[in-house]
Amino acid sequence: MFKGSIMALDVGGGTQDLFIWEPGQAVENAVKMVLPAPTQILARRIKRLGEAGHPIFLHGQVMGGGAITQAVRRHLARGLPVYATPQAAFTLSDRLEQVTAWGVALTESPPGEATAITLGDVDLEGMGSLLAAFEVPFPSHFAVAVQDHGFAPQESNRRCRFRYWEDFLSRGGELRDLAFRQPPASFTRMLSVAETLPGVLLMDTCAAGVRGALQDPQAREHLAAGLLVVNLGNAHTFAGLVRGQRLWGIYEHHTGLLDQGKLFDHLARFQAGELTNDEVFADQGHGCAYAPGYPPAGPFSFTVITGPRRRLARGWPGVFAAPLGDMMLTGCFGLVAAWLEMEQLPALPADY
Repeated sequence: MFKGSIMALDVGGGTQDLFIWEPGQAVENAVKMVLPAPTQILARRIKRLGEAGHPIFLHGQVMGGGAITQAVRRHLARGLPVYATPQAAFTLSDRLEQVTAWGVALTESPPGEATAITLGDVDLEGMGSLLAAFEVPFPSHFAVAVQDHGFAPQESNRRCRFRYWEDFLSRGGELRDLAFRQPPASFTRMLSVAETLPGVLLMDTCAAGVRGALQDPQAREHLAAGLLVVNLGNAHTFAGLVRGQRLWGIYEHHTGLLDQGKLFDHLARFQAGELTNDEVFADQGHGCAYAPGYPPAGPFSFTVITGPRRRLARGWPGVFAAPLGDMMLTGCFGLVAAWLEMEQLPALPADY
């Protein structure tokens, strides 16, 4: 066993989900939190400063954009200055010329009246203060999931991200290869997390969700035959065709662009191996890809559904996953499962 505790942090577009567990502890008694996502927190901070008429200075690391980018655009629309270091500005876009065209001034030394805002997917100071207030020792080990589109200044970052998934499937699609200590060089968001937390285990949020959903007892029962795992996140919807310890297919779209009819149509054709990458991309999604040789013998008909927007899939013939009794920590459980596997330690308890 290991000493101390492990913190699993699943950083999404709407929430950041936290799980702190130490060996021998009942999962039910572990520290669990569902907090606003870092991009949501900083967007609210920018809005508050904008309403007060303050210029802002963004510094720190590359992190998830989304709500931050929208907040910055609104701040500029108020006629208020926005300054940023080049490193922080990559949060807004991979093309810095686009950021400056919006009106953001790139600088390492902003004017004194600008309020500094530190960017980063992991707020160690905030987490430390929160845990200390409740007498929770700060963890010794870390596993973090973020969604990294990859650095792609010359092309769509959706294409860049999905090319990684296509390569992953062509290399065998083994679940264990979804977790790593050293991320791909183009995954600048993950590299920033690794700089904050040396030695951290890193996963994509979608990959962590799949690993976590497979901790559900009903999912484990169908793993050998093959199943469809659907993770309906606040920002992204991800589905994987899983058999044993291998992914055979991957589908990814933006949740906000899906209604139930489109989702069900896509999932049915995805299972059948008939949905194309070009169709999903043209619909402003990320894509769809299959491993060579799909479909193998077997229907992949059983479906496990998870994610905060899972109600969109109500009526689809499947079950709502509750790994270890807590749906919102699905990604965290996937992170811990991957960390324990990499460290060759006993798995999380199978029953609850």
